[in-house]
Amino acid sequence: MEEAIKNIHALFFSFKKCKAQRVEKLPQSGSDRIYFRIYSQQETFIATYNLNVKENKTFIHFSKHFKNKQLPVPEIYCVNDDYTIYIQEDLGTESLLNILEAKGYTNEVYVLFEKSLKALAAIQIKGDEGLNYDWCLTAKEFGKQAILSDLLYFKYYFLDTLQLPYDKQAMLDDFEALSTYLTFTEHKHFMFRDFQSRNIIINNNEVHFIDYQGGMKGALQYDVASLLWQAKADLSEEWKNNLLKYYMDEVDKLFNKKLDRTTFVSQYNGYVLIRLLQVLGAYGFRGLFERKAHFLSSIPLALRNLKFFIEHKRVGIITPEFDRMLKLMVKDEMIERFTPPQANDATPLVIEINSFSYKKSIPNDETANGGGFVFDMRGILNPGRFDEYKSLTGKDKQVQDFLEQRTHMNKFLNSVWDLIDITVEDYLKREFKHLQINFGCTGGQHRSVYAAEQTARHLRNKYKIKVVLHHLNEENWNPQPLKGS
Repeated sequence: MEEAIKNIHALFFSFKKCKAQRVEKLPQSGSDRIYFRIYSQQETFIATYNLNVKENKTFIHFSKHFKNKQLPVPEIYCVNDDYTIYIQEDLGTESLLNILEAKGYTNEVYVLFEKSLKALAAIQIKGDEGLNYDWCLTAKEFGKQAILSDLLYFKYYFLDTLQLPYDKQAMLDDFEALSTYLTFTEHKHFMFRDFQSRNIIINNNEVHFIDYQGGMKGALQYDVASLLWQAKADLSEEWKNNLLKYYMDEVDKLFNKKLDRTTFVSQYNGYVLIRLLQVLGAYGFRGLFERKAHFLSSIPLALRNLKFFIEHKRVGIITPEFDRMLKLMVKDEMIERFTPPQANDATPLVIEINSFSYKKSIPNDETANGGGFVFDMRGILNPGRFDEYKSLTGKDKQVQDFLEQRTHMNKFLNSVWDLIDITVEDYLKREFKHLQINFGCTGGQHRSVYAAEQTARHLRNKYKIKVVLHHLNEENWNPQPLKGS
């Protein structure tokens, strides 16, 4: 990572003929791409570091094509010689999802969804004109094979993990029938593949799009389904229906003719189903296999979304074995299987989290049962070895960036959380009152403070549990030093 940041500085200098003031790593999401914000005087830029050169070339080609058609995508300013780093326009930090979560289901937010759908119709139809689909990362078209691939992705990474018995050949036959049905759609244009509110950036009340490198030619309905049925957005049925109608009106204007809305909506429902299953496959892979907490916590939302769809919508084809399995998947007991227990006002459990210095002592648990966890952070590179971090703590942004970019801290904490989550869930069920979790490092200032802060955040977000957090070195805690320390 240090080498990547060095190369970003060099590329930026060749582009602007001045040095960047600083380069900050941005939080990583589901992909292997790593984003950085570059600060230079009054301007900011986004740098992307990605070893998948083909993916980078696809994004750059699509971006330039869409920009030439005056569509709302970021401008690409420069690329390094080996296509592993590129610098692009910084569209801002506010996504449509951020605004929805902050402001709720207001008229202002509804208008932003309308703007997003209007711009989507434009980029799908106008962006399709003259686009070279040879640049596509995988298939050039979201046809039968691509639909089958999504269904199998869902099968292997989610359905099969449930260990529910089903007729595998009958399921494959249903997949074949459904993918054939959805292939015969009248309107195929540019398809984002991952059109969701997190990938729509709002700047000065206008919408901009990112993350379309997975695009291909496909049905118009797929991207609309992706946005309106995103589990995290949790749009009401009224919003979904009205926004779908608004989108079809915008498509009519671009085509200068009326859509066959009965057929369009019937196939739209099929693509909603495909999208919901593809998302579950992704959550299964990232959550159940890679053990990423964000994706695990999203599975119950996705299952409830699927449950509502099954109970209220119809796809224009019968798939008996598939339908049977879907109904089993969305039963309440299955959703509860993926839903972590939640604390409430009556929950007796309080979790005490401490950061401490091994130069002093391991904190003692004074409660009746004692015990708890102690994690030694000294295997993580210490920011305190470097002069610029010596006066800072794990609560400072510079130290956090160091630990996230230059150490194995995130991997370490994911393993820690796998362990402590088992105990927390058991203690919640048994109505225990106390659990102590301690993080120690040499000085109790950088690594242990960061780990304690992030663990407190994890537990509050996942379990809504009461956490008492102490940074003992800051609180001038002075027990007897450990022998030999």
